[in-house]
Amino acid sequence: MRLSTRTAAPATLKTGALILPVAADGGLSGPSNAVDRATAGAITACIKSGDLGKAAGATVCLRHTDGIKAERILLVRAHAPDAEFTDLETGLFSAMTALAKTGARDAASFLTAAGHEKFDNATLAHIEVCALRDATYRFDAHKSTRPDAATLDRYALIAEDKSSGAAIKRGTADADAICSGVALSRDLGNTPPNVCTPEWLAGQARALGKDHDAMRVTVLDGARMEKLGMGALMAVARGSRNPPRLMAMQYQGGSKKQKPVVLVGKGVTFDTGGISIKPSAAMDEMKFDMCGAAAVFGVMQAVAALKLKCNVVGVVGAVENMPDGDAYRPGDVLTSLSGKTIEVLNTDAEGRLVLADALTWSARFKPSAIIDIATLTGACVVALGRHASAVMGDDVLCTELVLAGQDSGDRAWQLPLWPDYKKQLDSVVADFSNLGGSPGGAITAGAFLSHFTEDQVWAHLDIAGTAWPHRGRKWASGRPVRLLTRYLQTVAEASRA
Repeated sequence: MRLSTRTAAPATLKTGALILPVAADGGLSGPSNAVDRATAGAITACIKSGDLGKAAGATVCLRHTDGIKAERILLVRAHAPDAEFTDLETGLFSAMTALAKTGARDAASFLTAAGHEKFDNATLAHIEVCALRDATYRFDAHKSTRPDAATLDRYALIAEDKSSGAAIKRGTADADAICSGVALSRDLGNTPPNVCTPEWLAGQARALGKDHDAMRVTVLDGARMEKLGMGALMAVARGSRNPPRLMAMQYQGGSKKQKPVVLVGKGVTFDTGGISIKPSAAMDEMKFDMCGAAAVFGVMQAVAALKLKCNVVGVVGAVENMPDGDAYRPGDVLTSLSGKTIEVLNTDAEGRLVLADALTWSARFKPSAIIDIATLTGACVVALGRHASAVMGDDVLCTELVLAGQDSGDRAWQLPLWPDYKKQLDSVVADFSNLGGSPGGAITAGAFLSHFTEDQVWAHLDIAGTAWPHRGRKWASGRPVRLLTRYLQTVAEASRA
């Protein structure tokens, strides 16, 4: 879909759908008033009839209205003036979904004219574009007969004047770049596991590197990882015929002296649980166990599209966890790349083993900070539901990530990571075990990872509750691409100060 921004008089616009806001209390903005006058009160009459619902995002479509050049008017009930970011986006998602069903091939929107008490025009345009991209997202690459593509292929955000136009243009461009990363993350997460293997993911990394001159990609195969001593990651991979891969996507947007932020994604392309096999119900959803890796890909795409002035490295450990005759077992003791030994109590606690070696390996980039992203624990879903990702680790970094989540509408919440939790990982045969029991399960998983980041500024994002489903559909959400991209924008801004 092509996005554009410009200034224009609403009544003179020739478009398939003219999108106008109606305030929560029924009031009309400047553009809505202008069209109401041009159409001899058609908008006022529609509101008085009760055809437009009261909920934010409710719509009604007026067709072939005399006095204007647009084929349709789509009235949208605007948010309350103090609505939160996520409420705004949810309402706009409903409106954009209704727009996509009208059959219009192009649309011109004055929705930013509704205004907001807390958000400027750039932010309002950003939210609108994110809602539009979300509502028109499709994943039908594997259908033999694809549904009709959405007819909407041009969308313009119209400003009332040049002053607001500059802000709307900035917010639109920013959101469009970030949404390209969200879409890539969703596509990877939704790809079936017989296609999305570790080697296939490595191919996607190479393709991303070819698309962006500022990005260099390195891929390690199993033999190389074995030689390096990645005993934890390689143990998880042993049961699968699909060999593992470790990849690094290095984006150089800042100076050579600037230390990079390293993002480490869990890429378990399918997780049966291994010998500690999962129940069969909903096991198909374990294709989403690589959504941490998918998020890293999405952030790298967004960062390159934005041309951020900072250095970022995306590291992905990609494996498949299968119950083969050579699979690792409960009771095994593994030697990680760090040299620390791990007693395996459950082979379904495999993601932390993959991350252990990937985190240790990431130190070679001499990072300013390391952030790992993983669908790590069901306990995280119990703790926070599907509304927020969990974050734990360095307090300053965690605070920055929580704030980035608030600014982007991709929320996170910090959990404590006190030394007490490490005691639950005690082992009598190894340095520690890979499982801390049910109490505080999301935190003990983070405590396990902290053993491999002791000399780093590090944070762990558990996205088990937010990676999928999305708006009631069994699709990847693309979270936390927006959160992490916003954080990296602040890093880039700080580097210029």
